[in-house]
Amino acid sequence: MRRFCGFAGFCAVLLSVSPQTWAALKTAPLRTEADIEVDGRLDESVWQTAPEITDFLQFEPKRGSPPSVETVFRVVYDDQYIYFAADCRDPSPGEIVARLTKRDADLETDDAIAIGLDTFDDDHSGYYFFTNLLGTQADGRITDNGRTLDAAWDGRWLSAAQRTEQGWTVEIAIPFSILKFDPGEGRSWGLGLVRFIPRKMEVVTWGDRAVEAPGRVSQFGALEPIELKKSKKSLETVFHVIGRVEQGEDPDVQAGFNLRYAISQSLSANMTVNPDFATIEADQEQVNLSRFELALDEKRHFFLEGAEAYRQRIRLFYSRRIADIFWGAKLYGKAGGTEYSGLSVQSKPGLTAEEPEANFSVVRVKQDIFRSSTVGLLAANRVADGQNRGSVGLDTTLFFSERVNFTGQLAMSYGEHNAENVAFFVRPSYDSPTFHLHLRYTRLGEQFADNANAVGFVKDDNRSELDSALDKSWWIEKYGFDRIAYGSNYNIYWSTAGELRAYQIDQEFAIDFSNKMSLEIDYQYQFIRYEKAFRNDYIGFEIGYNTREWQSVWFDYRVGRSFDADFVLYGTGLNYKLTEDFSLEYLLNRLVLTPDPEGESTWIHVVRASYYFTNDLFLKAFYQTNIAIEKHNVQALFVYRFQPPFGTVQLAYQRGTARFGERGDQGNTLFLKASYVF
Repeated sequence: MRRFCGFAGFCAVLLSVSPQTWAALKTAPLRTEADIEVDGRLDESVWQTAPEITDFLQFEPKRGSPPSVETVFRVVYDDQYIYFAADCRDPSPGEIVARLTKRDADLETDDAIAIGLDTFDDDHSGYYFFTNLLGTQADGRITDNGRTLDAAWDGRWLSAAQRTEQGWTVEIAIPFSILKFDPGEGRSWGLGLVRFIPRKMEVVTWGDRAVEAPGRVSQFGALEPIELKKSKKSLETVFHVIGRVEQGEDPDVQAGFNLRYAISQSLSANMTVNPDFATIEADQEQVNLSRFELALDEKRHFFLEGAEAYRQRIRLFYSRRIADIFWGAKLYGKAGGTEYSGLSVQSKPGLTAEEPEANFSVVRVKQDIFRSSTVGLLAANRVADGQNRGSVGLDTTLFFSERVNFTGQLAMSYGEHNAENVAFFVRPSYDSPTFHLHLRYTRLGEQFADNANAVGFVKDDNRSELDSALDKSWWIEKYGFDRIAYGSNYNIYWSTAGELRAYQIDQEFAIDFSNKMSLEIDYQYQFIRYEKAFRNDYIGFEIGYNTREWQSVWFDYRVGRSFDADFVLYGTGLNYKLTEDFSLEYLLNRLVLTPDPEGESTWIHVVRASYYFTNDLFLKAFYQTNIAIEKHNVQALFVYRFQPPFGTVQLAYQRGTARFGERGDQGNTLFLKASYVF
């Protein structure tokens, strides 16, 4: 079910209040020498003396109103950790939702709390830390003043919670060693605090007036003063050994390592040699009714760490272009308002002649300007068979106010084609808590993607494109309705020679009912010109139950026309917790095309099952089938994290694993992997 706000959206909510109010919000952390056991029980005496943070207000549904329940935070620190305690009062403790045990799960669908830290006090970047009653952890990086969120960043920190007669309590300890910041006395950090109560669709934030713009790091409160000592240079090495036995193949044993060296508190280097991607879950099959390539999510840890620095609207770096690698190195740091990072990777030859051994290099620099705005440069290059191909470009994010902002990008690709190889876009937008409006103009030269896609992802070039979108939501909270939302998008583009190539109209209407039911209706009309002009359209309906929480079910149905064929597409999804420790996810897609000369009608089934003995000892299974390509893929993974999150023992079974959209011929394969952190 497509929720109004998914994980990224709720993380982006990490505390937002108007800038005038937030400038005055401060809390002083208490420095302590006391020992704190992170067990979720607030029984240490230091928690009784630390200043209370209590001035929370609703972000949703009644913006600016007092919360329906009381929340109290406290903050203390010593030389090694910064500690947080939260007392989450609830008059119905038996109704507190606590189901998720998977790290980096969508914890906002459980009762949960989140903390945002702007450690450079730059008003646009930072970290977030999320936990629930089960002590499950989710963490990540925030950049571009909340526009970009990267859940792939993982840190080693502590969390625990306890249910009480008055609700639930939680303790968190975050080591300074996992954070980048400027050390010194009298420093100030930005601090965001948020609590989620999904059964009430309620989100409460720290503030004393109505929340103005979700996700703005510039609206965090202040944690000051805080004395930050310079940490010792640290070296962390994760060494792994993996054995593989595949049906019909000789046994194989490989070893490799990942190294992280903290050169200073604000600069670190990473290196990997022969990284292991063998136990990564296969890409989930999808129905693609367009003629464009689908962008796939990255799952390999080396590329995930710090990936937020490379994200742009015109995507000059797409790590899925890189196959398995021999080695890779990264550098990331920030000083004086300048953020800089670099990546270099040597890939192994792929399965086809189009994937020779190659070196991929990416350089990224971003400069803070005008407080919470940035301007940046990114260059991405591939060297293969002595030939360089790639792109270089400038981009900016400007906040003129908390509601009005502008993003833009200018890029040029190079390689075999050095004409019609320039691209740019400009996008002014207006955002309020319940309203979004933007207008975007993009121009992509006729041969821009021919070079850029050696490293990046540009699904189609040769276009001058105009796009606009409007989204509005209303909180009703009576007559059986909780929330109503409407979205509208218009897109049209021409070739660079002026020929109309396509236009598209999208309309969406959605309702959250008070009885936990939800309804979404969407309509799309598209004119697109390839070998001839096509007129595609569809209307779709989606009905769900309890989609505001993880345990949910939904069904959707679409009927329309696509490239001279009538189609019916329907699907269903189920997230269900069979026991406290055993969860099941099921997804079905059924596509029927008429006529269907290429045999593209299909059934796609996806099943995920997880059993958690503890948060760090679990068994996961994955199965999917795509009838159109006779694909059957089975994976099972047993994991023991004895040094969470990186030190593990893993036993994996695979069969039929293959690239997205391809039938797998892999036989029964068994992997045994051990990782140890030095």
